[in-house]
Amino acid sequence: MKTSPTHVSTHCEDLMRALRRFGPSTDLVNRWGAELAARLGGGGRLLAAGNGGSAAQAQHLTAELVGRYRDDRAAYSAIALHADTSATTAIANDYGVQEVFARQTCAHGRPGDVLMLLSTSGASANLIAAADEARRIGMDVWSLSGPAPNPLAAASDEVLCVDAPAATVQEMHLVAVHMLCEAFDAAVAP
Repeated sequence: MKTSPTHVSTHCEDLMRALRRFGPSTDLVNRWGAELAARLGGGGRLLAAGNGGSAAQAQHLTAELVGRYRDDRAAYSAIALHADTSATTAIANDYGVQEVFARQTCAHGRPGDVLMLLSTSGASANLIAAADEARRIGMDVWSLSGPAPNPLAAASDEVLCVDAPAATVQEMHLVAVHMLCEAFDAAVAP
């Protein structure tokens, strides 16, 4: 199927609209970056998860924290739960797909840690189960999701909802991930 110039133009218009509406969210993302720097700098960890493209975004975030975003700095504890394929497939086989992130959250999460969940729909049962488990443990749950209201937003302590088509939601989540890394690095800079 060929993409018409109209489809490309519509996609760009959706993205520009979403970027304009994103402005008020910058305060939340900056606060998350500073808070995450304090928690990880104090020995805490970030657990992150998503499904499909959102899994890639979550893994991008953890890679930036363990490695580096721009400038060289210390490594921080950040784990992409979906990246452990052996655990993920074993849990899915033994407990069901809805438990793949909740079980890992139970294993790796501690009170005061942060669980970051990414979902374009905000309706993934396995992310909602992980949010419930994290809150039971005493972790904070931050989410990037699509349009509100949605079940993931309701299960989270804080959420940044993007009101846009699914592809644009994922693009805005990448913007938020990069802004979070900028704020994190600024907070840990000597």
